[in-house]
Amino acid sequence: MQLGVVGLGRMGQIVVDRLVTAGHDIVAFDLDAEAVATAADIGATPADSLDTLLDTLGETKRLWLMIPAGEAVDATLTQLEPSLTETDIIVDGGNSHFEASIRRAETSDATYLDCGTSGGPAGAELGFSLMIGGQQWAYDELIPVFDAIATGPDGHDRMGPVGSGHYVKMVHNGVEYALMQTYGEGFELLANGRYDLDLAAVARTWNNGAVIRSWLLELCEEAFRAEGVDLGNVADYIAGGSTGTWTVQEALEQEVPVPLIYQALAERFGSRATGATGDPDGRFSRRVANRLRYGFGRHDVARRDE
Repeated sequence: MQLGVVGLGRMGQIVVDRLVTAGHDIVAFDLDAEAVATAADIGATPADSLDTLLDTLGETKRLWLMIPAGEAVDATLTQLEPSLTETDIIVDGGNSHFEASIRRAETSDATYLDCGTSGGPAGAELGFSLMIGGQQWAYDELIPVFDAIATGPDGHDRMGPVGSGHYVKMVHNGVEYALMQTYGEGFELLANGRYDLDLAAVARTWNNGAVIRSWLLELCEEAFRAEGVDLGNVADYIAGGSTGTWTVQEALEQEVPVPLIYQALAERFGSRATGATGDPDGRFSRRVANRLRYGFGRHDVARRDE
């Protein structure tokens, strides 16, 4: 299948790589010429502008946007829209707010799919988890694309109408916040408890048959082995996007109690109150969460001044 990919950052390059490997015909564009060249090296057809990308695609256009949520998505759509019709399909694979996705679908001439994407750069080998909202026919037509980008047929599904994909991904990220906080608190107690423990060994043991085994726990082991049991100079500053905040806001609107997710979000806000490197004597749990963000997303690790 021919597909245009717009946005060639870490995640976008993985999308291109997996699609090319699966035999799809990819046309790639990014504002960064070096990123376009990297995609071309992978096997994509490079485009030096959105107009070139549109001209290169066939009469029926299939487009995957992998760009930052917000104004960048709207600006890109403004440029694309004059060339699109209802038979064309746009997939927004970024972390857009679900209400923004609904608005865009209602105002776009093209058929709009909102696609929540989870897996981070680790998905380069494993594939992503894709949560997709939008019309059934458009989802069905792009199943070969979703199969290639995801872990396979079990790694994606249509969640429901437009907006539902990004809605499910929003809640996914809220759950992620709470899980990271929970692991952090457990390791904080072990680090300050009665025994001198090898936390990497604890994580490895827990991850082999224990009820609480998970990929995040594997990343905890990786963090302790790379940084040391005390996490070295990893700061108690937790950066992050807006999805956790959106989850709590939606819970308030729906009057659904989410105390664990809320507390995890509050811990993140508290970590930022002391500046970009956090409190030198701050919470070990926050430092775990900081380092975990690098593990799954290759986000920058905030570090304390030594």
